[in-house]
Amino acid sequence: MAPDMEKSDIVLSQQGRDKGRLLMVLDTDAEYLLLADGRRRRVERPKRKKIRHVSFVAKSRSEEGRRLRQGEKLSNSEVRRALRQEEAPTNAE
Repeated sequence: MAPDMEKSDIVLSQQGRDKGRLLMVLDTDAEYLLLADGRRRRVERPKRKKIRHVSFVAKSRSEEGRRLRQGEKLSNSEVRRALRQEEAPTNAE
């Protein structure tokens, strides 16, 4: 099982119309996550998805992830940038 999901974590949707898409966790509660990808699912209207319908990919190491953990709001372009940075290291190694 994945570690406890936290703000700024990167997850992969396993169910629904967004299946197979990377999303960033904007907020959490006991059973649900608020997710956005900055394009189809924007920060202004995050997707509310059950934790069991996503799989953990990575802890965000980006500056945007750090800012989100500190309570700052992110723009859609910043969410997209953070998701791109998480995809890039797999190709570089």
